[in-house]
Amino acid sequence: MQTELIFHEGPWAGVEAVEWATLTYVDWFNNRRIHGEIGFVPPAEFEANHSCQIKPVATAGSQATESL
Repeated sequence: MQTELIFHEGPWAGVEAVEWATLTYVDWFNNRRIHGEIGFVPPAEFEANHSCQIKPVATAGSQATESL
């Protein structure tokens, strides 16, 4: 990220400007960039779709009833 943002976009007005630019970049990178390895969708969309497909698994101590 330093090469892509900090060095190419400077000089910066102060620490707050760097922090804001960093937060904006991280938000774009994690939520909106198109990623070819996951079907040309943003990572957040891929994760949301993947989460919808996972079925919950009963764990030990669950309240599921079994007949004896």
